[in-house]
Amino acid sequence: MSDIRPVILWFRYDLRLEDHPALVAAVGEGQVIPIYIHDTSAANRHAEGGAARWWLAEALKDLRRSLAVRGANLVLRQGDPMAILPQLAADTGAVAVHASRCYDPALRRRDGDLKGTLERQGVACKSHPGFLLFEPEAVRTGSGMPFRVFTPFSRACFAAPSPLQPMVAPKKIQGVGDIPSDTIDDWKLVPRAAIWPQGLAAAWQPTEGAAQERLRDFIDAALSGYRHERDRMDRSGTSRLSPYLHFGQISPRQVWHEAQVALAMRPELGAHAERFLLEILWREFSWHLIWNFPPMLDQPLMPSFARFPWRHDVTALRAWQQGRTGYPIVDAGMRQLWQTGWMHNRARMIVASFLVKHLLIDWREGMAWFWDTLVDADPGSNTASWQWVAGCGADAAPYFRIFNPILQGQEI
Repeated sequence: MSDIRPVILWFRYDLRLEDHPALVAAVGEGQVIPIYIHDTSAANRHAEGGAARWWLAEALKDLRRSLAVRGANLVLRQGDPMAILPQLAADTGAVAVHASRCYDPALRRRDGDLKGTLERQGVACKSHPGFLLFEPEAVRTGSGMPFRVFTPFSRACFAAPSPLQPMVAPKKIQGVGDIPSDTIDDWKLVPRAAIWPQGLAAAWQPTEGAAQERLRDFIDAALSGYRHERDRMDRSGTSRLSPYLHFGQISPRQVWHEAQVALAMRPELGAHAERFLLEILWREFSWHLIWNFPPMLDQPLMPSFARFPWRHDVTALRAWQQGRTGYPIVDAGMRQLWQTGWMHNRARMIVASFLVKHLLIDWREGMAWFWDTLVDADPGSNTASWQWVAGCGADAAPYFRIFNPILQGQEI
């Protein structure tokens, strides 16, 4: 070991080098030990579903390559961060742990306990932004309360000071010598018998470079028609950036600013760019809701729905999951989900409405299935969107809205 005391960079849902405040801060202090912990602790109530585990494995391979090119080795460990990080700091003499801020309620509490443990050990614990555009404490109503309706929330975001410009990735990272590490294969993230890897690999490239390329291609070729094309399920009119944002392979700040730059250069993009930014803000709104109303992760935001008499119908639920309902647009969406780990946003609303308002099956059943089969499964968006369709969450007016699966199929 060198006389220079290293710092630990704890990667979480920020598997990138571009626009990474925690990385830039860690590199600025000297030697860096990058680590990713596959969190199997009880605090992590949202361990990745099957499709997301495939993505995670591929994303970590890409991150490891990127770090190695710049001079640092990615350490992989599995278990409880409460035990792993203090031990790694003691073994390496690290003086600080840098990490992106976490917004999941249980992990926030755990992070507070971890900070106390590390500081008692003489290790600074430094939290950085990077997962959201605006911190939840900063976006409030005029009376200081959190927003529960999306439209005024989005107006407040548009009126707020613009998010900071994205940071450039460090060209060089001063790493530390060999440190014991797991391999990705050790974790057996994807069952060998699963059919997912073939379909997912054909549909996606889970790399930071692919995220950058997808953003550029979308802005250059598809943003100009986004307002109209985004609802066409038979066309490639959406950005398909959601899994990259979920795993942090591209930052929301970069997406935001790239769209704003395109708008400044091409004013005719106005309505299309605004519509796209609203979709980015829905992700933001979802996480702000989780931050401000933690019970909604598994309970309706509107208490009046807590005792709704949902039907328990295993046969109907399985038919919906397998795309065998007999409604073509519903079945097409569910089969696309199974094959590719993704579904067009319009299709998501249609299949969710069918489950909740035609079959009268609890929205939590659908949320759980999406969690296991979506590559972009996200506690914030998955929860808020299912509650929106069910009418028990924010923007509660949709409780009476039903997506007609016949008409929706005819309007593709």
